[in-house]
Amino acid sequence: MAECANAAIGAAQDLPIGFEALMATSPNPYVLLDRDLVIVWMNDAYLRVTMRAKDEILGRRMFDAFPSDPESESHRLLHRSFNRVLASGEPDEIALIRYDIRKPDGAMERLYWSATHVPLCDSAGRVTYILQHTVNVTELHNLRRERDEIGIMKRAQAVQARNSDLAEEGERLRALFEQAPGFVAVLSGPEHRFVLANRAYGTLIGGRDVVGKTVAEALPEVVEQGFVALLDRVYAAGRAYIGERAKVELVRDGGSDAATRYLDFVYQPILDTSGQVTGILVQGHDVTQGVEAEDRQRLLINELNHRVKNTLSIVQGLATQSFRRIEGSGTAQHTFNARLSALAGAHSLLTDRDWKAGRLADILRKSIEATAGQDANRVQLDGPDVMLPPQLALSLTMIVHELSTNAIKYGSLSQPEGSVCVRWFTDEQADGRRVKIAWTERGGPPVQPPTRQGFGTRLIERGLSGETGRAVIDYAPEGLRCSIEVALPDHAE
Repeated sequence: MAECANAAIGAAQDLPIGFEALMATSPNPYVLLDRDLVIVWMNDAYLRVTMRAKDEILGRRMFDAFPSDPESESHRLLHRSFNRVLASGEPDEIALIRYDIRKPDGAMERLYWSATHVPLCDSAGRVTYILQHTVNVTELHNLRRERDEIGIMKRAQAVQARNSDLAEEGERLRALFEQAPGFVAVLSGPEHRFVLANRAYGTLIGGRDVVGKTVAEALPEVVEQGFVALLDRVYAAGRAYIGERAKVELVRDGGSDAATRYLDFVYQPILDTSGQVTGILVQGHDVTQGVEAEDRQRLLINELNHRVKNTLSIVQGLATQSFRRIEGSGTAQHTFNARLSALAGAHSLLTDRDWKAGRLADILRKSIEATAGQDANRVQLDGPDVMLPPQLALSLTMIVHELSTNAIKYGSLSQPEGSVCVRWFTDEQADGRRVKIAWTERGGPPVQPPTRQGFGTRLIERGLSGETGRAVIDYAPEGLRCSIEVALPDHAE
Protein backbone atom coordinates (compact mmCIF):
# COMPACT_ATOMS: atom_id res chain seq x y z
CA MET A 1 0.00 0.00 0.00
CA ALA A 2 3.04 2.21 -0.09
CA GLU A 3 1.91 3.84 -3.35
CA CYS A 4 -1.58 4.60 -2.11
CA ALA A 5 -2.09 8.38 -1.87
CA ASN A 6 -3.49 9.19 1.57
CA ALA A 7 -6.01 12.02 1.68
CA ALA A 8 -8.28 13.37 4.39
CA ILE A 9 -11.65 11.99 3.37
CA GLY A 10 -14.91 13.61 4.41
CA ALA A 11 -18.22 11.84 3.98
CA ALA A 12 -18.20 8.61 2.00
CA GLN A 13 -19.36 10.30 -1.19
CA ASP A 14 -17.36 13.51 -0.72
CA LEU A 15 -14.19 14.24 -2.66
CA PRO A 16 -10.86 14.33 -0.86
CA ILE A 17 -10.38 17.68 0.88
CA GLY A 18 -8.70 20.18 -1.43
CA PHE A 19 -8.79 17.74 -4.35
CA GLU A 20 -11.11 19.67 -6.66
CA ALA A 21 -9.33 22.99 -6.15
CA LEU A 22 -6.02 21.28 -6.95
CA MET A 23 -7.02 19.39 -10.10
CA ALA A 24 -9.88 21.36 -11.66
CA THR A 25 -7.72 23.84 -13.50
CA SER A 26 -5.07 21.32 -14.63
CA PRO A 27 -4.56 21.27 -18.41
CA ASN A 28 -4.21 17.50 -18.20
CA PRO A 29 -7.35 15.32 -18.34
CA TYR A 30 -8.29 13.74 -15.01
CA VAL A 31 -11.30 11.70 -13.89
CA LEU A 32 -11.99 10.25 -10.45
CA LEU A 33 -13.72 6.90 -9.93
CA ASP A 34 -14.96 5.30 -6.73
CA ARG A 35 -14.52 1.64 -5.91
CA ASP A 36 -17.51 0.74 -8.09
CA LEU A 37 -15.89 2.57 -11.00
CA VAL A 38 -18.53 5.31 -10.83
CA ILE A 39 -17.41 8.68 -12.12
CA VAL A 40 -17.52 11.08 -9.16
CA TRP A 41 -15.52 13.94 -10.62
CA MET A 42 -13.70 15.11 -13.73
CA ASN A 43 -12.01 18.29 -14.80
CA ASP A 44 -12.73 20.39 -17.86
CA ALA A 45 -9.73 19.00 -19.75
CA TYR A 46 -11.23 15.51 -19.42
CA LEU A 47 -14.60 16.69 -20.72
CA ARG A 48 -12.95 18.28 -23.73
CA VAL A 49 -10.88 15.24 -24.62
CA THR A 50 -13.82 12.88 -24.28
CA MET A 51 -16.25 15.25 -26.04
CA ARG A 52 -18.77 15.01 -23.17
CA ALA A 53 -20.74 17.33 -20.87
CA LYS A 54 -20.44 16.95 -17.13
CA ASP A 55 -24.06 15.93 -16.55
CA GLU A 56 -23.77 13.23 -19.24
CA ILE A 57 -21.22 11.17 -17.35
CA LEU A 58 -21.19 12.30 -13.70
CA GLY A 59 -22.55 9.55 -11.42
CA ARG A 60 -22.38 6.89 -14.12
CA ARG A 61 -20.10 3.87 -14.18
CA MET A 62 -17.11 4.27 -16.49
CA PHE A 63 -18.22 1.47 -18.82
CA ASP A 64 -21.75 2.89 -18.98
CA ALA A 65 -20.60 6.41 -19.72
CA PHE A 66 -18.19 5.09 -22.34
CA PRO A 67 -19.64 1.74 -23.45
CA SER A 68 -17.50 -0.90 -25.17
CA ASP A 69 -17.84 -4.56 -26.09
CA PRO A 70 -17.15 -6.58 -22.90
CA GLU A 71 -15.43 -9.20 -25.07
CA SER A 72 -13.12 -6.71 -26.72
CA GLU A 73 -9.44 -6.54 -25.84
CA SER A 74 -9.82 -2.84 -24.97
CA HIS A 75 -12.56 -3.48 -22.42
CA ARG A 76 -10.64 -6.35 -20.79
CA LEU A 77 -7.37 -4.40 -20.70
CA LEU A 78 -8.95 -1.39 -18.96
CA HIS A 79 -10.97 -3.52 -16.54
CA ARG A 80 -7.89 -5.54 -15.50
CA SER A 81 -5.98 -2.33 -14.81
CA PHE A 82 -8.74 -1.02 -12.49
CA ASN A 83 -8.87 -4.38 -10.65
CA ARG A 84 -5.08 -4.42 -10.14
CA VAL A 85 -5.21 -0.97 -8.51
CA LEU A 86 -8.08 -1.97 -6.22
CA ALA A 87 -6.40 -5.24 -5.24
CA SER A 88 -2.82 -4.03 -4.79
CA GLY A 89 -3.24 -0.39 -3.80
CA GLU A 90 -0.48 0.44 -6.30
CA PRO A 91 -0.60 2.58 -9.43
CA ASP A 92 -1.01 0.89 -12.80
CA GLU A 93 -0.26 2.16 -16.29
CA ILE A 94 -1.52 1.36 -19.74
CA ALA A 95 1.00 2.61 -22.28
CA LEU A 96 -1.35 2.29 -25.25
CA ILE A 97 -4.95 1.24 -25.56
CA ARG A 98 -7.44 1.62 -28.36
CA TYR A 99 -10.76 2.79 -26.92
CA ASP A 100 -13.31 4.17 -29.34
CA ILE A 101 -15.72 6.94 -28.21
CA ARG A 102 -18.99 8.02 -29.72
CA LYS A 103 -18.86 11.58 -31.08
CA PRO A 104 -21.65 14.14 -30.55
CA ASP A 105 -23.05 13.30 -34.00
CA GLY A 106 -23.39 9.66 -32.96
CA ALA A 107 -20.49 8.28 -35.02
CA MET A 108 -17.82 6.20 -33.33
CA GLU A 109 -14.29 7.58 -33.51
CA ARG A 110 -11.26 5.37 -33.31
CA LEU A 111 -9.02 6.75 -30.55
CA TYR A 112 -5.83 5.65 -28.85
CA TRP A 113 -5.04 6.50 -25.24
CA SER A 114 -2.34 6.35 -22.64
CA ALA A 115 -3.72 5.98 -19.10
CA THR A 116 -2.32 6.05 -15.57
CA HIS A 117 -4.44 4.87 -12.62
CA VAL A 118 -3.41 6.13 -9.16
CA PRO A 119 -5.15 4.83 -6.00
CA LEU A 120 -6.39 7.29 -3.32
CA CYS A 121 -6.75 5.68 0.10
CA ASP A 122 -8.48 6.49 3.37
CA SER A 123 -6.71 6.66 6.73
CA ALA A 124 -6.98 2.89 7.07
CA GLY A 125 -5.10 2.39 3.82
CA ARG A 126 -8.11 1.16 1.92
CA VAL A 127 -8.43 2.25 -1.71
CA THR A 128 -11.37 4.62 -1.88
CA TYR A 129 -10.91 6.29 -5.25
CA ILE A 130 -8.97 5.76 -8.49
CA LEU A 131 -7.59 8.82 -10.21
CA GLN A 132 -7.27 8.29 -13.95
CA HIS A 133 -4.92 10.51 -15.89
CA THR A 134 -5.70 9.89 -19.52
CA VAL A 135 -4.02 11.31 -22.63
CA ASN A 136 -5.34 11.10 -26.19
CA VAL A 137 -2.35 9.82 -28.18
CA THR A 138 -4.29 9.08 -31.37
CA GLU A 139 -2.39 11.61 -33.47
CA LEU A 140 0.95 10.42 -32.16
CA HIS A 141 -0.04 6.81 -32.73
CA ASN A 142 -1.17 7.56 -36.28
CA LEU A 143 2.05 9.39 -37.03
CA ARG A 144 4.04 6.49 -35.67
CA ARG A 145 1.96 4.05 -37.65
CA GLU A 146 2.43 6.09 -40.81
CA ARG A 147 6.14 6.15 -40.16
CA ASP A 148 6.12 2.41 -39.64
CA GLU A 149 4.01 1.90 -42.73
CA ILE A 150 6.39 4.08 -44.71
CA GLY A 151 9.28 2.06 -43.31
CA ILE A 152 7.52 -1.16 -44.15
CA MET A 153 6.73 0.16 -47.61
CA LYS A 154 10.33 1.16 -48.12
CA ARG A 155 11.49 -2.22 -46.91
CA ALA A 156 8.95 -3.88 -49.16
CA GLN A 157 10.14 -1.79 -52.08
CA ALA A 158 13.72 -2.66 -51.23
CA VAL A 159 12.83 -6.34 -51.02
CA GLN A 160 10.93 -6.06 -54.31
CA ALA A 161 13.92 -4.36 -55.94
CA ARG A 162 16.20 -7.02 -54.51
CA ASN A 163 13.88 -9.75 -55.72
CA SER A 164 13.89 -8.11 -59.13
CA ASP A 165 17.69 -8.07 -59.11
CA LEU A 166 17.73 -11.70 -58.01
CA ALA A 167 15.28 -12.59 -60.75
CA GLU A 168 17.48 -10.89 -63.35
CA GLU A 169 20.54 -12.61 -61.93
CA GLY A 170 18.66 -15.90 -62.01
CA GLU A 171 17.78 -15.35 -65.65
CA ARG A 172 21.40 -14.57 -66.47
CA LEU A 173 22.57 -17.70 -64.67
CA ARG A 174 19.92 -19.76 -66.42
CA ALA A 175 21.02 -18.33 -69.78
CA LEU A 176 24.64 -19.18 -68.98
CA PHE A 177 23.54 -22.64 -67.87
CA GLU A 178 21.66 -23.18 -71.11
CA GLN A 179 24.44 -21.77 -73.31
CA ALA A 180 27.30 -23.62 -71.61
CA PRO A 181 29.34 -25.43 -74.29
CA GLY A 182 29.58 -28.54 -72.14
CA PHE A 183 26.66 -30.67 -71.02
CA VAL A 184 25.37 -30.01 -67.50
CA ALA A 185 22.66 -31.70 -65.44
CA VAL A 186 21.60 -31.61 -61.79
CA LEU A 187 20.37 -34.82 -60.16
CA SER A 188 18.50 -34.88 -56.85
CA GLY A 189 18.23 -37.56 -54.19
CA PRO A 190 19.47 -41.15 -54.04
CA GLU A 191 17.24 -42.09 -56.97
CA HIS A 192 19.12 -39.52 -59.15
CA ARG A 193 16.12 -37.56 -60.40
CA PHE A 194 16.75 -34.88 -63.03
CA VAL A 195 16.18 -31.34 -61.71
CA LEU A 196 17.91 -29.42 -64.51
CA ALA A 197 19.51 -30.29 -67.84
CA ASN A 198 20.94 -27.76 -70.26
CA ARG A 199 20.69 -27.61 -74.04
CA ALA A 200 23.98 -29.44 -74.63
CA TYR A 201 22.80 -32.30 -72.43
CA GLY A 202 19.58 -32.48 -74.42
CA THR A 203 21.56 -32.62 -77.66
CA LEU A 204 23.73 -35.43 -76.27
CA ILE A 205 20.73 -37.63 -75.42
CA GLY A 206 18.76 -36.89 -78.56
CA GLY A 207 16.36 -34.28 -77.22
CA ARG A 208 14.63 -36.55 -74.70
CA ASP A 209 12.58 -34.85 -71.94
CA VAL A 210 14.31 -35.90 -68.72
CA VAL A 211 13.43 -33.29 -66.06
CA GLY A 212 11.40 -34.89 -63.27
CA LYS A 213 12.50 -38.42 -64.22
CA THR A 214 15.20 -40.60 -62.69
CA VAL A 215 18.26 -41.47 -64.77
CA ALA A 216 17.06 -45.07 -64.99
CA GLU A 217 13.66 -43.92 -66.29
CA ALA A 218 14.96 -41.31 -68.73
CA LEU A 219 18.04 -43.18 -70.00
CA PRO A 220 17.38 -46.90 -69.47
CA GLU A 221 20.20 -47.92 -71.82
CA VAL A 222 22.90 -46.56 -69.46
CA VAL A 223 21.83 -48.77 -66.54
CA GLU A 224 23.51 -51.94 -67.85
CA GLN A 225 26.54 -49.88 -68.86
CA GLY A 226 27.23 -49.17 -65.19
CA PHE A 227 26.57 -45.43 -65.04
CA VAL A 228 23.71 -45.63 -62.51
CA ALA A 229 25.81 -47.86 -60.27
CA LEU A 230 28.60 -45.30 -60.56
CA LEU A 231 26.16 -42.54 -59.51
CA ASP A 232 25.16 -44.68 -56.51
CA ARG A 233 28.80 -44.95 -55.40
CA VAL A 234 29.37 -41.20 -55.73
CA TYR A 235 26.19 -40.46 -53.75
CA ALA A 236 27.08 -42.96 -51.00
CA ALA A 237 30.76 -41.96 -50.68
CA GLY A 238 30.37 -38.23 -51.23
CA ARG A 239 33.47 -38.19 -53.48
CA ALA A 240 33.65 -36.94 -57.04
CA TYR A 241 34.31 -39.25 -59.97
CA ILE A 242 36.15 -38.12 -63.10
CA GLY A 243 35.69 -40.05 -66.32
CA GLU A 244 37.96 -39.62 -69.33
CA ARG A 245 36.96 -40.73 -72.82
CA ALA A 246 34.31 -42.98 -71.33
CA LYS A 247 32.44 -44.96 -73.96
CA VAL A 248 28.64 -44.83 -73.75
CA GLU A 249 25.95 -46.18 -76.05
CA LEU A 250 23.00 -43.77 -76.30
CA VAL A 251 19.70 -44.36 -78.09
CA ARG A 252 18.89 -41.32 -80.20
CA ASP A 253 15.70 -39.97 -81.77
CA GLY A 254 13.51 -42.58 -80.14
CA GLY A 255 15.03 -45.38 -82.23
CA SER A 256 16.29 -48.75 -81.14
CA ASP A 257 19.82 -48.35 -82.52
CA ALA A 258 22.41 -46.92 -80.14
CA ALA A 259 25.10 -44.42 -81.12
CA THR A 260 28.55 -44.66 -79.59
CA ARG A 261 29.78 -41.52 -77.85
CA TYR A 262 32.96 -40.78 -75.89
CA LEU A 263 32.69 -38.44 -72.93
CA ASP A 264 34.95 -36.55 -70.54
CA PHE A 265 32.82 -35.95 -67.46
CA VAL A 266 32.67 -35.49 -63.71
CA TYR A 267 30.10 -36.62 -61.17
CA GLN A 268 30.34 -34.02 -58.38
CA PRO A 269 28.33 -34.64 -55.17
CA ILE A 270 26.17 -31.71 -53.99
CA LEU A 271 26.28 -31.16 -50.21
CA ASP A 272 23.87 -29.33 -47.90
CA THR A 273 24.98 -27.10 -45.01
CA SER A 274 25.40 -30.14 -42.74
CA GLY A 275 27.67 -31.87 -45.24
CA GLN A 276 25.10 -34.46 -46.34
CA VAL A 277 24.91 -35.43 -50.01
CA THR A 278 21.62 -34.26 -51.54
CA GLY A 279 22.33 -34.70 -55.22
CA ILE A 280 24.94 -34.91 -57.97
CA LEU A 281 26.14 -32.34 -60.51
CA VAL A 282 26.91 -33.90 -63.90
CA GLN A 283 29.23 -31.86 -66.12
CA GLY A 284 31.33 -32.77 -69.12
CA HIS A 285 32.07 -32.61 -72.83
CA ASP A 286 31.39 -34.87 -75.79
CA VAL A 287 34.87 -35.72 -77.13
CA THR A 288 33.71 -38.25 -79.72
CA GLN A 289 35.05 -36.29 -82.68
CA GLY A 290 38.48 -35.94 -81.05
CA VAL A 291 38.67 -39.64 -80.18
CA GLU A 292 37.62 -40.67 -83.67
CA ALA A 293 40.11 -38.23 -85.23
CA GLU A 294 42.91 -39.67 -83.09
CA ASP A 295 41.91 -43.19 -84.10
CA ARG A 296 42.06 -42.20 -87.77
CA GLN A 297 45.41 -40.49 -87.22
CA ARG A 298 46.78 -43.53 -85.41
CA LEU A 299 45.64 -45.76 -88.27
CA LEU A 300 47.35 -43.50 -90.82
CA ILE A 301 50.55 -43.32 -88.77
CA ASN A 302 50.65 -47.11 -88.42
CA GLU A 303 50.19 -47.43 -92.15
CA LEU A 304 52.92 -44.84 -92.74
CA ASN A 305 55.25 -46.62 -90.33
CA HIS A 306 54.62 -49.91 -92.10
CA ARG A 307 55.41 -48.37 -95.46
CA VAL A 308 58.54 -46.59 -94.19
CA LYS A 309 59.85 -49.82 -92.69
CA ASN A 310 59.19 -51.57 -95.98
CA THR A 311 61.05 -48.77 -97.76
CA LEU A 312 64.00 -49.05 -95.35
CA SER A 313 64.05 -52.81 -95.88
CA ILE A 314 64.17 -52.25 -99.65
CA VAL A 315 67.00 -49.71 -99.20
CA GLN A 316 68.88 -52.17 -97.01
CA GLY A 317 68.41 -54.90 -99.59
CA LEU A 318 69.64 -52.66 -102.38
CA ALA A 319 72.65 -51.63 -100.30
CA THR A 320 73.48 -55.26 -99.54
CA GLN A 321 73.43 -56.13 -103.21
CA SER A 322 75.51 -53.07 -104.09
CA PHE A 323 78.17 -53.61 -101.39
CA ARG A 324 78.44 -57.32 -102.29
CA ARG A 325 79.86 -56.36 -105.65
CA ILE A 326 82.56 -54.18 -104.09
CA GLU A 327 85.54 -56.05 -102.74
CA GLY A 328 86.41 -55.26 -99.10
CA SER A 329 83.23 -53.36 -98.49
CA GLY A 330 82.14 -55.42 -95.47
CA THR A 331 82.99 -52.70 -92.95
CA ALA A 332 81.24 -50.02 -94.98
CA GLN A 333 78.17 -52.22 -95.32
CA HIS A 334 78.09 -52.81 -91.56
CA THR A 335 78.35 -49.07 -90.90
CA PHE A 336 75.59 -48.32 -93.38
CA ASN A 337 73.29 -50.94 -91.87
CA ALA A 338 73.93 -49.55 -88.40
CA ARG A 339 73.01 -46.06 -89.52
CA LEU A 340 69.92 -47.35 -91.23
CA SER A 341 68.93 -49.21 -88.05
CA ALA A 342 69.41 -46.03 -86.00
CA LEU A 343 67.13 -44.18 -88.39
CA ALA A 344 64.54 -46.95 -88.16
CA GLY A 345 64.78 -46.90 -84.37
CA ALA A 346 64.21 -43.16 -84.23
CA HIS A 347 61.28 -43.55 -86.58
CA SER A 348 59.76 -46.24 -84.35
CA LEU A 349 60.23 -44.07 -81.27
CA LEU A 350 58.33 -41.22 -82.92
CA THR A 351 55.69 -43.61 -84.23
CA ASP A 352 55.02 -44.81 -80.68
CA ARG A 353 54.17 -41.19 -79.82
CA ASP A 354 52.05 -40.70 -82.94
CA TRP A 355 54.73 -38.40 -84.37
CA LYS A 356 54.30 -35.96 -81.52
CA ALA A 357 57.09 -34.34 -79.55
CA GLY A 358 59.50 -36.80 -77.95
CA ARG A 359 61.37 -36.57 -74.64
CA LEU A 360 65.04 -35.80 -75.03
CA ALA A 361 66.00 -38.36 -72.36
CA ASP A 362 64.10 -41.12 -74.20
CA ILE A 363 65.67 -40.17 -77.54
CA LEU A 364 69.19 -40.28 -76.08
CA ARG A 365 68.64 -43.54 -74.18
CA LYS A 366 67.05 -45.39 -77.11
CA SER A 367 69.74 -44.24 -79.53
CA ILE A 368 72.58 -45.24 -77.21
CA GLU A 369 70.99 -48.61 -76.34
CA ALA A 370 70.49 -49.42 -80.02
CA THR A 371 74.18 -48.78 -80.72
CA ALA A 372 76.05 -49.68 -77.53
CA GLY A 373 73.97 -52.63 -76.37
CA GLN A 374 75.07 -53.75 -72.88
CA ASP A 375 77.68 -50.97 -72.76
CA ALA A 376 74.81 -48.45 -72.61
CA ASN A 377 74.87 -48.76 -68.80
CA ARG A 378 78.25 -46.96 -68.87
CA VAL A 379 76.57 -43.86 -70.29
CA GLN A 380 75.23 -41.47 -67.66
CA LEU A 381 72.27 -39.23 -68.64
CA ASP A 382 71.44 -36.14 -66.60
CA GLY A 383 69.15 -33.23 -67.44
CA PRO A 384 65.66 -31.74 -67.17
CA ASP A 385 62.55 -32.90 -68.99
CA VAL A 386 62.71 -31.43 -72.50
CA MET A 387 60.43 -32.18 -75.45
CA LEU A 388 61.79 -32.19 -79.01
CA PRO A 389 59.67 -31.97 -82.19
CA PRO A 390 59.88 -34.94 -84.60
CA GLN A 391 62.39 -33.49 -87.10
CA LEU A 392 64.85 -32.48 -84.39
CA ALA A 393 64.43 -35.89 -82.77
CA LEU A 394 65.43 -37.63 -86.01
CA SER A 395 68.48 -35.40 -86.48
CA LEU A 396 69.64 -35.84 -82.89
CA THR A 397 69.19 -39.63 -83.12
CA MET A 398 71.58 -39.84 -86.03
CA ILE A 399 74.15 -37.60 -84.27
CA VAL A 400 74.01 -39.67 -81.04
CA HIS A 401 74.32 -42.87 -83.08
CA GLU A 402 77.54 -41.60 -84.67
CA LEU A 403 78.95 -40.47 -81.29
CA SER A 404 78.08 -43.84 -79.72
CA THR A 405 79.61 -45.75 -82.62
CA ASN A 406 82.81 -43.69 -82.39
CA ALA A 407 82.98 -44.22 -78.60
CA ILE A 408 82.69 -48.00 -79.03
CA LYS A 409 85.27 -48.21 -81.80
CA TYR A 410 87.85 -45.63 -80.78
CA GLY A 411 86.73 -43.78 -77.67
CA SER A 412 85.97 -44.34 -74.01
CA LEU A 413 83.62 -47.30 -74.53
CA SER A 414 86.41 -49.21 -76.26
CA GLN A 415 88.06 -49.62 -72.83
CA PRO A 416 86.47 -51.54 -69.90
CA GLU A 417 86.94 -48.64 -67.50
CA GLY A 418 85.73 -45.97 -69.91
CA SER A 419 82.44 -44.05 -69.55
CA VAL A 420 80.37 -41.32 -71.17
CA CYS A 421 78.52 -38.52 -69.43
CA VAL A 422 75.69 -36.76 -71.28
CA ARG A 423 74.33 -33.67 -69.56
CA TRP A 424 71.90 -31.06 -70.86
CA PHE A 425 70.15 -27.92 -69.72
CA THR A 426 67.87 -25.28 -71.20
CA ASP A 427 68.87 -21.66 -71.77
CA GLU A 428 66.71 -18.63 -72.52
CA GLN A 429 68.37 -16.43 -75.14
CA ALA A 430 67.36 -13.34 -77.04
CA ASP A 431 66.37 -15.39 -80.08
CA GLY A 432 64.44 -17.96 -78.09
CA ARG A 433 64.76 -21.02 -75.88
CA ARG A 434 67.56 -23.52 -76.50
CA VAL A 435 68.74 -26.80 -75.08
CA LYS A 436 72.49 -27.39 -74.74
CA ILE A 437 73.83 -30.93 -74.64
CA ALA A 438 77.37 -31.85 -73.53
CA TRP A 439 78.76 -35.29 -74.56
CA THR A 440 81.92 -36.00 -72.51
CA GLU A 441 84.03 -39.20 -72.68
CA ARG A 442 86.36 -40.38 -69.87
CA GLY A 443 88.68 -43.36 -69.33
CA GLY A 444 89.37 -44.16 -72.95
CA PRO A 445 92.63 -44.10 -74.94
CA PRO A 446 94.27 -40.73 -75.66
CA VAL A 447 92.39 -38.90 -78.34
CA GLN A 448 94.06 -37.82 -81.55
CA PRO A 449 92.36 -35.47 -84.00
CA PRO A 450 91.52 -37.32 -87.25
CA THR A 451 93.73 -36.72 -90.24
CA ARG A 452 90.71 -36.53 -92.47
CA GLN A 453 87.04 -35.79 -91.95
CA GLY A 454 84.88 -38.86 -92.47
CA PHE A 455 81.18 -39.12 -93.18
CA GLY A 456 80.39 -39.68 -89.51
CA THR A 457 82.11 -36.45 -88.50
CA ARG A 458 80.32 -34.53 -91.22
CA LEU A 459 76.99 -36.04 -90.16
CA ILE A 460 77.58 -34.90 -86.55
CA GLU A 461 78.65 -31.39 -87.45
CA ARG A 462 76.13 -30.87 -90.24
CA GLY A 463 73.23 -32.94 -88.96
CA LEU A 464 71.60 -29.78 -87.62
CA SER A 465 70.93 -26.81 -89.82
CA GLY A 466 72.08 -23.36 -88.76
CA GLU A 467 68.56 -22.38 -87.83
CA THR A 468 67.76 -25.42 -85.70
CA GLY A 469 71.15 -25.82 -83.99
CA ARG A 470 74.77 -26.86 -84.30
CA ALA A 471 77.24 -29.45 -83.03
CA VAL A 472 80.93 -28.88 -82.32
CA ILE A 473 83.48 -31.66 -81.66
CA ASP A 474 86.50 -31.11 -79.37
CA TYR A 475 89.20 -33.79 -79.65
CA ALA A 476 90.56 -33.27 -76.13
CA PRO A 477 93.40 -35.74 -75.29
CA GLU A 478 91.64 -36.98 -72.12
CA GLY A 479 88.41 -37.73 -73.99
CA LEU A 480 86.27 -36.57 -76.89
CA ARG A 481 83.74 -33.85 -76.21
CA CYS A 482 80.81 -32.76 -78.31
CA SER A 483 78.73 -29.68 -77.62
CA ILE A 484 75.28 -29.73 -79.19
CA GLU A 485 72.92 -26.78 -79.15
CA VAL A 486 69.33 -27.09 -80.37
CA ALA A 487 66.79 -24.33 -80.81
CA LEU A 488 63.44 -25.26 -79.26
CA PRO A 489 60.12 -24.12 -80.74
CA ASP A 490 57.65 -22.29 -78.52
CA HIS A 491 55.54 -25.45 -78.31
CA ALA A 492 57.04 -28.79 -79.22
CA GLU A 493 54.36 -30.96 -80.87
